Amino acid sequence: MKKRKLIINITAVCLLIISLLLLQRLLMPKYVSAIVEGSLIEEYYQETTGHDVIFVGDCEVYESFSPITLWENYGITSYIRGSAQQLIWQSYYLLEETLQYEKPEVVVFNVLAMKYDKPQKEEYNRLTLDGMRLSPIKIKAIQASMTEKENLIDYIFPILRYHSRWDELTAEDFQYMFKKKKLFHNGYYMRVDVRPVTTVPEGRKLANYRFGDNAYYYLDKMVDLCRDNDIDLVLVKAPSLYPYWYDEWEAQIEEYAAKHDLLYINFLELIDEIGIDFNTDTYDGGLHMNLSGAEKLSVYLGKVLAENYGLKDHRNDDVYKEVWEEKVDFYYDMKAQQYYELEKYGYLKSFGAKPPTS
Repeated sequence: MKKRKLIINITAVCLLIISLLLLQRLLMPKYVSAIVEGSLIEEYYQETTGHDVIFVGDCEVYESFSPITLWENYGITSYIRGSAQQLIWQSYYLLEETLQYEKPEVVVFNVLAMKYDKPQKEEYNRLTLDGMRLSPIKIKAIQASMTEKENLIDYIFPILRYHSRWDELTAEDFQYMFKKKKLFHNGYYMRVDVRPVTTVPEGRKLANYRFGDNAYYYLDKMVDLCRDNDIDLVLVKAPSLYPYWYDEWEAQIEEYAAKHDLLYINFLELIDEIGIDFNTDTYDGGLHMNLSGAEKLSVYLGKVLAENYGLKDHRNDDVYKEVWEEKVDFYYDMKAQQYYELEKYGYLKSFGAKPPTS
């Protein structure tokens, strides 16, 4: 009798846990047709082969560099573990987590994140942290990222945060409850539309131009992590015209890179050499690169990486060739789809893009 009661109790607990997990899957935002950046981090776990190069950082990496272009031109395998407003401690912990799965030859970090020294907003935290698999590293990333009003338990059990989404549920929440469609190209967010630069906002004067101690603390940790694992760290500044990149910030990164013997590339200083044209290579007036801009940057960076770090060309490697042929097909299929949408509708309907306001 006692044994039967025990079995009933265990079964009831198991059913409750399963029900809560299913409910959590349903209620969590799916980030498929709106705020798609929320799906960037989790797509990494679908990878089946390793990568020569791992990028970490904010939108200035996931919208500036094309892993498919690096593959097609140099046979370099790469992945962008980027996310919206990714803070440097998030970049660090994502890199630490990545090393649990693979060890790249090179890590590329975009330095714009150095402008932030403290946690910012829960909305951006969620776009990075919710996509990470639960692990001790994720918990450390959460603790480093939380604002004063946030709770660790809400990240570990997202149902506590999203339990009130009932009235926001759509067909997508059910359709992508267990598996989402693929949206990105090894972490690259493709946009083929064009909105040229018309004005470049001037940077406002700051009270203090020095990067914060916390930002430097995590940059030091990133340097040490790479050195301890025999990985070359490369610092880059994407050629986005805004947010403004101050000369005082540039001087600090140049000094840091020299002190730690790191390669630092400021693409803002190489616009003409790369061939970036802000009439054609941006989709939002100079904040981010579109596909043509990202491909130009990738051709340039790929040459630097191949020549400086002796990265192997994998294009004739059967293990990688089949995997990357599928990735290339997906890349060009999406490119064609986006051009089709531009021609038919005058704007991109996919990825939640909005029609022009005229």
